[in-house]
Amino acid sequence: MKRQLHLNLFIHSRGHHEASWRHPATSPLPLTDIRYYQDLAQRAEAAKFDSIFLADQLALGGDVAQAARTWLEPLTVLAAVAVATQRIGLIATCSTTYTEPFNLARQFASIDHISNGRAAWNIVTSWLAAAAANFGGEGQVSHADRYARGEEFMAVVKALWDSWAEDAVLDDRASGQYAKPDRIRSVNHRGDFYKVEGPLNLPRCPQGRPVLVQAGSSDTGRRFAARHAEAVFTAHMAKETAQEFYADLKRLAAAEGRDPSQVLILPGLSPMIGSTEAEAQRLVRETNDLTDPEVGRKRLSNRFGGADFSHLPLDRPLAPDDFPDPGTVQAARSRTEVILNLVRRDKPTLRQLLGYLAGARGHYVTAGTPEQIADLMADWFTDGAADGFNVMPPLLPLQLDVFSREVIPILRRRGLFRDEYEGTTLREHYGLAWPESAFERAAPRSERQSA
Repeated sequence: MKRQLHLNLFIHSRGHHEASWRHPATSPLPLTDIRYYQDLAQRAEAAKFDSIFLADQLALGGDVAQAARTWLEPLTVLAAVAVATQRIGLIATCSTTYTEPFNLARQFASIDHISNGRAAWNIVTSWLAAAAANFGGEGQVSHADRYARGEEFMAVVKALWDSWAEDAVLDDRASGQYAKPDRIRSVNHRGDFYKVEGPLNLPRCPQGRPVLVQAGSSDTGRRFAARHAEAVFTAHMAKETAQEFYADLKRLAAAEGRDPSQVLILPGLSPMIGSTEAEAQRLVRETNDLTDPEVGRKRLSNRFGGADFSHLPLDRPLAPDDFPDPGTVQAARSRTEVILNLVRRDKPTLRQLLGYLAGARGHYVTAGTPEQIADLMADWFTDGAADGFNVMPPLLPLQLDVFSREVIPILRRRGLFRDEYEGTTLREHYGLAWPESAFERAAPRSERQSA
């Protein structure tokens, strides 16, 4: 089968531009109205996107007076979106730092059952100091400790999802037997961070387990992804760094004994699309005019673990020395490296940097015609930079609709994107294998599907 693009819709605020919530073309619905998320998911499903994605943050941002984000808890949203859609994959972020493996395994397994096999977990190791304060901590958890805890967390949740055989449930009313006890087993985990008996109190997921997604790009994050991730969201401001990341992560996956084709890499792409270049640039200027540079300065500080940038003038070219060493930052280290690479390459002023980051927080931002956006996507896809894209429309639903109506047909004409869904689960959309079960399977999957 010919390799094709995978497209995920990243739903964030009223769009990924930080001023999107103020733009008159974005949705009038409150960000606490479930109809907003259901509507966007249905639009993406009509365009045959592989999946939608919801991020999360476990503390209120310091810029709440001038910023609007996703306020609803993501897993709760996915449950409501699952019953409003039929095919599209459903991805939510949940932290290994501030939750328990049993709860998380149960929640995502429930979403997979509710959606008939469309759930995925975006694995994060939370870095916000404010989040630590909300969960009984007294300070930020170090980068190394977050990943050490995360590795053990993964061992536990995988064991819990594998604690039921696929044929464990009989549901035989005539005989009075609901399940086979010998096809359900405890996990008996005793580790440095967790003690979990198991088994999970929920049958095996329709997908075997939810699809595993990850977004870390630091050296530690890449190795974590190579061991566990089936799809990787990543941020790059240039094709060359995306190619380097793509080749490195595929190599690391192979070194872990995995098939590199089973690790999909989806860089973020935030396109402002117009019928002409001039129209696209007008939309960019119109949206940028709604931004507040001081809000951007606060967000930049947050990215660098609270570093003070108040002394930096807005219109002096920046240098790497204006920023802390990423190796000392306990926040999202990979994103700080993306920002510093941009500073080294382009030497922007602080105002210019904040304007760029306002578009999509360090992901690839561009503006152009539908043909130009399709050309860019095809180039990255065919030249070793991406297996698809984490699509981040700057204005929602306006730019999602333009992308679906104008860009996707071009990709289809080039044979790069599906006309229809061929399967019903997210694993099938992504072309991923089913996880092996610790139990001997009663029959091959193909036989069970035809039975």
